[in-house]
Amino acid sequence: MLNLKDMIHHFVEHRHEVVVRRTTYELRKAEERAHILEGLIIASDNIDEVIAIIRACSNADEAREKLIERFKLSEIQSKAIVEMRLRQLTGLEQDKLRAEYEAIMKTIEDLKDILDKKERRMLVIKEELAVVKDKYGDERRSVIEYAGGDLSIEDMIPNEQVVITISHAGYIKRTSLTEYRTQNRGGVGQKASTTRNEDFLEHLFVGTNHQYMLFFTQKGKCFWMRVYEIPEGSKTSKGRAIQNLINIEQDDKVKAFICTQDLKDEEYTNSHYVIMATKKGQVKKTSLEQYSRPRTNGINAITIKEDDELLEAKLTTGESQVMLALKSGKAIRFEEAKTRPMGRGASGVRGITLAHDSDEVIGMIAVDDMESNILVVSENGYGKRSSLEDYRITNRGGKGVKTISITDKTGNLVSIKNVTDEDDLMIINKSGVAIRLAVEDLRVMGRATQGVRLINLKGNDSIAAVAKVMREDEEDIEGVEGLTEEGSPEADADQTDGTTIDKQEEE
Repeated sequence: MLNLKDMIHHFVEHRHEVVVRRTTYELRKAEERAHILEGLIIASDNIDEVIAIIRACSNADEAREKLIERFKLSEIQSKAIVEMRLRQLTGLEQDKLRAEYEAIMKTIEDLKDILDKKERRMLVIKEELAVVKDKYGDERRSVIEYAGGDLSIEDMIPNEQVVITISHAGYIKRTSLTEYRTQNRGGVGQKASTTRNEDFLEHLFVGTNHQYMLFFTQKGKCFWMRVYEIPEGSKTSKGRAIQNLINIEQDDKVKAFICTQDLKDEEYTNSHYVIMATKKGQVKKTSLEQYSRPRTNGINAITIKEDDELLEAKLTTGESQVMLALKSGKAIRFEEAKTRPMGRGASGVRGITLAHDSDEVIGMIAVDDMESNILVVSENGYGKRSSLEDYRITNRGGKGVKTISITDKTGNLVSIKNVTDEDDLMIINKSGVAIRLAVEDLRVMGRATQGVRLINLKGNDSIAAVAKVMREDEEDIEGVEGLTEEGSPEADADQTDGTTIDKQEEE
């Protein structure tokens, strides 16, 4: 996590702290010894009187008190004098006391100078490192090579299957597929992640370590990452913020994710496409091969015009069907083949005509499974599930057909998803309340109806986001389990006040 300069900086800071604390300790010990030596020198200068005082006293405590009173000594000094041995009374020993005192005073002066001057402390660090170098600086016996021979870091990482999860708030991690054990039908599932408040898992991919992840931002940039470069985490960990892993601009935001196979396989990259949609109704198809040569600061995936932004990106085989939905409740379905492949710098072609200036695209889906259904949700909590066949195939760029009847009660359209009975739906409000629904509980309805109420909203609250989630892997997310009121899904569909509410709110 640190580069070489940072490591050296923190090492020097640590050594500086060591030198300061060690010097402070040595200064304290030197001053304590100098204090005792001062007392011993006073005693040696007045040795006859000191002996007389000690002999006249009945015990050591009395002798110490008399010495303190007579020579203005401290408790420590008087104790050292009383415990002084007779051999220290010789002339030679007295000379040693004075020599030691002079030496220790020079040491004290030097230690104070070190504490006062940073240059001295840095010089001490340098000298000590030189000693370490002289003692241990022998030639390296192992040979370190960068990618020696044909070996690369990829060769050292097993190409095992992993689960990549991305939360609604942009936290990503990879987990070994072996952590998700197989359970019998009817099991309660396992806790897949501990997410932050008002967050939930929105995207889940099963891939291998050697695959590639493409990240598309609202400004039209594409970033590239190998799956094994995604931080590894347990099933219950939160993961890392995507902004900390790629060089995304401060005012930009990741809007779409694609997990692909080997981008160095020309046959694969030339047979797959990335189709993108913007809020103003532009669509663009580009060969996956155009994204096989990444750069650290990202590459341009699409040229975004003023007052527009990238909304969605999907990986296709060139034979998918594309659906775009508008805030005004219209949707269009056209063959992907109607959009010719373009270069990365192009801005695309018109995918749908907006109903008015304030209208915008709220979602795009690429449909491969013709048996799947189309689910739409409005901002006031209404939604419905319709058959794909209800949307006739038209030419690209049309106005579309009604996908939900927009009224003051329903509010504008906010989401479109293609779903099956195996999926769950996660809805989160702007107030932070989340609810989870089983798609199979919603019956298939005509596309021109206004749908049924999916969630009760309070006051001026509205829907913030809708996500399709994996039922098996998301069973234990706390506080967002959606429960249906008593009665069949058919009964709910026929009554617009039939509602699905959070169990905690119901209680």
